[in-house]
Amino acid sequence: MPNALPQVLDNVLRYLRDFIAVAQEGSIARAAELLYKAPSAVTRSILQLEEALGCALFERQPRGMLLNRYGDTVLIRALRIQQELERAAANLCPTQGYKVVPLTQLLMGGHKLQLFVVLAECRQISVAAQQLGLSRSAIGMSLNRLEEALGVTLFQRMGQGLLVNDQGARLLRHAKLALAEVRHIHADLSALDGMLRGTLTIGALPLCRTRLLPLAIAKLLARHPQLDIRTRESPYDELARGLRYGDIDMIIGAIRRDGPDDLSSEVLFSDYVGVFCRRGHPLAHGQQPLHMATLASAAWILPRHDSPTRQVLGHAFAQAGLPPLKPSVETGDLAIMRHLLGTTDLITACSPYQLHYELEAGEVTALAVALGGTEREIGISQRRGSLPSPAIRALQQALNEVVNSNFLLPYQP
Repeated sequence: MPNALPQVLDNVLRYLRDFIAVAQEGSIARAAELLYKAPSAVTRSILQLEEALGCALFERQPRGMLLNRYGDTVLIRALRIQQELERAAANLCPTQGYKVVPLTQLLMGGHKLQLFVVLAECRQISVAAQQLGLSRSAIGMSLNRLEEALGVTLFQRMGQGLLVNDQGARLLRHAKLALAEVRHIHADLSALDGMLRGTLTIGALPLCRTRLLPLAIAKLLARHPQLDIRTRESPYDELARGLRYGDIDMIIGAIRRDGPDDLSSEVLFSDYVGVFCRRGHPLAHGQQPLHMATLASAAWILPRHDSPTRQVLGHAFAQAGLPPLKPSVETGDLAIMRHLLGTTDLITACSPYQLHYELEAGEVTALAVALGGTEREIGISQRRGSLPSPAIRALQQALNEVVNSNFLLPYQP
């Protein structure tokens, strides 16, 4: 059965150019002149866009077409989509500025953009054909026509499938960001009627998975049960790439201050790194602070070497004149870490919030050690210049409420 989402995206994207022209000109006739189209064709485009979105976008009056509140909302996204595709066209032909307008028009033509993105992600024409509900020959012909119209090839044809080349890579990010804006249109319109719908995709770093994010999601769904929330659990670099490409709406976790300039961050609260072991561990009996050399000889469970926890721990050991730790187990999986911590003599370094329930139950205890300088900021990262949907803003509100209730005071298990 064909995937319905590409069809929905196509039915919106292909009509946005006509919609922008009518919105800016205030008249079907003037928009038709600007677009070199028949007025009947422009009228049909507007009606089909309204049908796809499920609402009227204009007030039809004798003096022209006036945007209503739904139309005003769609226009904001439509202009962002057009600007994103103008940047895509300019990147494809940086030395041929006169091609930007026709290439932008081509990319706003509907299924071409979605077809390219699906092919870039799955790399197999047969898989793309199944997702889009098209035949393999139709996919191949559409790709050839797109490359011919753009004047560049987008893929390297290989025995194992398709691989985006340099030109394809230039287009991919812009294409995905434009399609992400299209998806947000439906959420924007639902919010005008007092109902939040749509999909939120959250990049979840380890610290937020135990309490912060589950509590915020529960609060959000209690208010807006028709939202569809998805989380992605990956190393930061993978999540950051997904955020830049529009696959992820936000990342929640430790903020990287040395990160790229195209991401912005909002601090929620400050955290610290402690050292923990199971109840009854040989190191947990004394009340005096442990020497760093004693910790260096223990067996450790640690996250990946590029994680903030690993970096602050490495700094603490370097300050004590000790070499970096070599963990017995390296994992970013909290379930693995918790089980090993509770059943072996392995110790770990992490935020106490990640072990909240084990600390509360007395199954895990903090070791008396002063690492120093382990404070870090926990917060939300988003694309700089993005326009969050109402659903994203509602999640931000829920996160702030959870933080104010549970995370601003010093940690108490």
